[in-house]
Order: sequence, then structure tokens, then C-alpha cells
Amino acid sequence: MPLKALEWMLGFRLQSRAMLHSSISSVYRSRRDCLMSAHAGSVFILASNLELIRNYDVTYPFRQDSSLFYLTGWDEPDSFLVLLPSADHPGRNYKMVLFVPPRDPEREMWDGERHGVEGAVSVFGADEAYPTSEFSKRMPQLLKNAERVFYRLAMPHHERTDRLMLEIFESTRKLFGRSGRGLPDMQDPQQVIGEMRLFKGGEEIETLRNASKITANAHKQAMIEARPGMNERDIEAIVEYHFRRGGSQRNGYWSIVAAGRNATCLHYRSNNDTLRDGDLILIDAGAELDYYTSDITRVFPVGRRFSDAQARVYDLVLKAQESAVAMAKPGVTLPAIHAHVVDVLVDGFLSLGLLKGKAHEIIQTNGFKRFYPHNTSHWLGSDVHDSGLYLKNGEPRRLEPGMVFTIEPGFYVQPLDRDAPAEYRDIGIRIEDDILVTQDGNENLTRDVPKARSEIEALRSW
Repeated sequence: MPLKALEWMLGFRLQSRAMLHSSISSVYRSRRDCLMSAHAGSVFILASNLELIRNYDVTYPFRQDSSLFYLTGWDEPDSFLVLLPSADHPGRNYKMVLFVPPRDPEREMWDGERHGVEGAVSVFGADEAYPTSEFSKRMPQLLKNAERVFYRLAMPHHERTDRLMLEIFESTRKLFGRSGRGLPDMQDPQQVIGEMRLFKGGEEIETLRNASKITANAHKQAMIEARPGMNERDIEAIVEYHFRRGGSQRNGYWSIVAAGRNATCLHYRSNNDTLRDGDLILIDAGAELDYYTSDITRVFPVGRRFSDAQARVYDLVLKAQESAVAMAKPGVTLPAIHAHVVDVLVDGFLSLGLLKGKAHEIIQTNGFKRFYPHNTSHWLGSDVHDSGLYLKNGEPRRLEPGMVFTIEPGFYVQPLDRDAPAEYRDIGIRIEDDILVTQDGNENLTRDVPKARSEIEALRSW
């Protein structure tokens, strides 16, 4: 294809993408305004994620750094966002500078369109934009008057970027000459941006609702279609097919499809075992939509019904989970929810003969961790284990409207635990929903996936 024609085609595609992006650019701008109003005089430097080589010229699928995307919507590698004080823009106290890969029509023919320096300004609202190759040359001047710099050191795979930043700081120091002035303080931006990300706005909540609907439908389809003799990877394929069919661009995390004793491994990844009648199957999988992920876990029988023993422990976990969901409201803490779950589970373990002794002693000594080793909740949003502090002023923080988190109690008898009653051996159960805190309670974003045994067995009655 002639180069001029290729340039025209790529320009038309980018113009279409710009029109789609312009409708939501104000959301990113308002986030930057909030951040810089709270940290006047500071400079924020965020590096994009990298394209990582899998083998030869094949890369792993690229996904942008969540915080950089949160502030810009920029979705290309080899880039830097710089926010710094400026009095040149009425109505705000900062300017936005992007360093981005330049346009390259021949390269884009192979790898897809880039927005380039021009698109960084016209589409993404940068006040200034430059090729990434100019980052180290321009940054010392941009940092010269900074009171504080926010940059995250020691990010995975960012050793080269860290070395580059150290060289930039040394060049900045030289600009001060013999003034006696030292470099500005440097802090990690993860905490301050993470605290912003912890509270979801209306657009984010709607995206999480949609991601949850996609994920819920996929889990339900797996419940309907799974049969003895299939492979775990067959179920993984069903789930992820419905993710993509529903509009999800990628998974929020590696899908766990664990049948039988595999479900006792909390982060099981092989997904390559046969489904056997009489076993349970645990699916922990979440669709990511527009950089927001759902996180659902459900358990159901490979055959048509739960066995009596499976039903007893399943109902116990479900009781703990549903009562924990009912607790979720403003003012409650995640440790309080976890403590309630532990109370319910320990009482159940004692009544089922799984543990012996007094409940309070078992809890004090963590004896329950033999069957329930993990916490009940984590924040959820752009990342499956999302940003945000769990403690505030040294105390567990209280839930507030706009927070989203998981509730996921479980029960696991490890294959080597031969002291457990035989009927419960090799069973792994986890029931997980995504909870939005509202003004007067909560919204269960993932309620569409059946979890009552009667509903599950109705889907399994092929």
C-alpha cells in the first residue's frame, strides 16, 4: 500500500477513535484536577506499563498501568505522564505533559495505530506532548522548581526506567549549581492515587455493573454446560468465550477452574484435569471491561447434585457469606466482616466434627486456618486487588459509599490432611460476590449468579 494512502487510512481510524474518546475525556480531567488541587506544588510522574517479550518478536498482551489510565485514558506503552505546577491555564494550577511514541505509518501497519504527539494533545487533552525519546532531555527543566516529586520506584520490570529517573535527578541537581539547594522530596504516588481510586464515581460503578453482568452470565453458562468427562480447560473456554462475547476485552486475572481436590489449591492454575462425577468444581473468574474487573467465585457439582457431605459444608460457607453480605454498610469495617465469617465457620466446623474444643480458643489460636486460611475481603476496581488503604490512622478504616470490595469465605481440606473426616477430604469451596457500599447499605453487583443449592441443582438437571 502506498505510504500516503496508509497515512490517510490510519488518520481516519484515529479520528473515529478520538470521537469516541472525547465524550469521556472530562472524567479523566476532573480526576487530574482533584489530584493536583490536593497536592499543589507537586510533580507527578507516572510511567506506562511495558510491552514484555514472550519469545522472539512475540509480546505478551499489553495492558496499561491502572493509575496512568485512571488519570488519562492513555492506552499505549513506552509513555510517561507528567503533571506539574503551572499558572498558564485558567481554572487550574497545573499542566499535563505526555511523552509518547511518535506516529510511524509503516510500523503501525504491523502493530496498529498510535495517537502520537498530536493525538496526545487533541484527543487526550495534554497541554504539551513530546516523543518519548525526549523525556530524559526535558525532565530536568520540568523538575527544576518542584517542591515534591511523586514517582513510584521499584515497579516490576521497570529497572531501566528507574535508572533513567536517577539520571534525570542527577541532571536536575546540576541545574542548581552551588546554590546549596537539594533535590525535592520523592514520594510514592500509589497511596494518594489509590485513595482516589478507592471511591468509585458514577461512570466507574456503571462499568463495574456491566463487567459483573458479563461475568455472571459466563459463570451461569458454565454451570449449565459442564459435564462429567470434560476437561477443566473446556470449562475455562466456555467462561472466557462468554466474557469476550459479552464485550470484555480481557480477563481481570487468570481464571481458576478447579475440579475435585484441585479446588483446595487457592490459586490453582493448571486447568487441565478431568471433571469426575461426584466431585465439585470451583470457578474463580472475572471479566475486565474498560479497565474495571469483576471477581466471582462459584462452586457446583460436576454431576447433578451435591452429596450430603458436600451439601453440609457448602451450606455452611453460604450461610457465612450471605450473613457477611448483609453486614456490609457504611461504618462497618472489613475486619469486623471477617471476624463474623470466622465465628460462623468455626461454629459450623465444631458442629460437623471438623474441629474440637472451644470456639473462642480456636479463634484465638487461629486453629480455623486449617480449613479457612485466607481473609474474607479485598478492594476491587481497576485491579482485582485494587488500590486503597486498609488502615486509616492506624485503625481499620470504615466502609463508605462508593467503595467496592469482595466477600469470599471458603472451606478447604488439603489432600494431605488425613486427620479430617473422610467424607470431607479433598473438598474446596469458595463463594464470592462483589459488593458496592451505598448510602444506606450495599448493592451486590454479582447477585445474578445462582448460589443457593436448589438453584444450582436446577441448572444441573440436564
